[in-house]
Amino acid sequence: MIEFEHVTYTYPFQERPAVEDISLRVRPGEIVLCTGASGCGKSTLIRLSNGLCPHYYRGCFSGDVRIGGISTREQRLAEISRRLGTLFQDPEQQFFTLGVEEELVFALEWQGWSAEAMRAAVRRAVDEFGLAPLLGASLHTLSEGEKQKVGLAAIRMQEPGALILDEPTANLDPEATVDLARKLRQLADAGMAILVVDHRLYWLRGIADRILVMKDGRIHEQGAFSLLEDAALRERYGLRAADVRDVRHVLPACAGGAAAMVRVENLCFAHPGRKPLYENASFGLPAGVTALLGRNGAGKTTLARILAGLDAENGGRLVLDGRPCGREARLKRCGIVLQNADHQLHMRTVRQELETCLLLAGSREASRVGELLRDFALEDLAERHPQSLSGGQKQRLVIACALAKDPRVLILDEPTSGLDGANMRRLAAVLAAQAAQGRCALLITHDLELLGNGAMHALRLPLKTTENI
Repeated sequence: MIEFEHVTYTYPFQERPAVEDISLRVRPGEIVLCTGASGCGKSTLIRLSNGLCPHYYRGCFSGDVRIGGISTREQRLAEISRRLGTLFQDPEQQFFTLGVEEELVFALEWQGWSAEAMRAAVRRAVDEFGLAPLLGASLHTLSEGEKQKVGLAAIRMQEPGALILDEPTANLDPEATVDLARKLRQLADAGMAILVVDHRLYWLRGIADRILVMKDGRIHEQGAFSLLEDAALRERYGLRAADVRDVRHVLPACAGGAAAMVRVENLCFAHPGRKPLYENASFGLPAGVTALLGRNGAGKTTLARILAGLDAENGGRLVLDGRPCGREARLKRCGIVLQNADHQLHMRTVRQELETCLLLAGSREASRVGELLRDFALEDLAERHPQSLSGGQKQRLVIACALAKDPRVLILDEPTSGLDGANMRRLAAVLAAQAAQGRCALLITHDLELLGNGAMHALRLPLKTTENI
């Protein structure tokens, strides 16, 4: 269904090919997992499959890519997309409407489906993906994991013969990840060809039929999932673990009270027109690393935005280091990394992003830029435009920018959604260093592998009145 024949592709204004001499097959009924370190060419592989390279990005393209036996050179993007659906790492990039139900039927309307057929398709998608509670919601009020479900359902409704998923588990809780694995196996058993591009590996044990490992734009290893059990191989390519233990239930709860570094008292918050997320909730965060745990849609990102001063609480107050800390003060003393790195990148080069953050924080230490570039393996990318980076490279950059602020409280919202094994461990070391300096790091994550890398407490959602004082 998906065929590459000696494909080499180079982006415009770049000298080195992004991928070189790639040959692969993904057959109907087969699930293939492609992994590798950030920047190895995985995203380009996706763009070549769905025709974005070269139809949209242009560039230099040799070899041949065929979808359903037809070369992508001979098809328009619209024709390719009917045969092959793509779920991007950030589903927002492929939404066209404001509401969940409207998004589900958008493509079907354009393809001329009857109202009766669309209603039946929506009913099937709602049942298949458990979307009943979300059907009347605005897309902008959904969690990242919920957006991903809607995006996958919208693709599935068009019944393509092949499916590509880019980091599909990046924002899913572990239970939703298990459900996704089962769903992909069902789709494959029904005849769909599926290519998964992901850094996280454990969830596809027993699901993926073949593994591809990329490095420097080439496929270096391929075989069964058992290939990933080789620790030396994973170390050589900077890969994640093939087996991961769920430690959520053994993480100690936060010790609150007067000894807490951050205290939140009687917090109230509700999105307009929706039930309250927090009603007179009180809790404390100690110095060190705290994992904020909860299902998709429980309010983790909202809480992070309130703590950082990006959103205003409806009631209650926050105390930092024993003193009341209003919204303006929190904006200065807290550093936050949002789920979507693109929303935090504005300058023309990686170096300028860091220089600007240091300047806004009142620092003119030129040496600090070099330190951050080294700490996050960004030295070779210093003069690149931030929007030209891979997802994992952007993620490392926005974390470095948050640290440039020298924050008293560091808040990271799904910081590993795009990080390979080596960089995930680099982030764990950064968190440990923050804890050693007596600072507070709040980590919002579903990444079981990261939760098992280092000492941390847990704050579990939903919160109830005075539950975590």
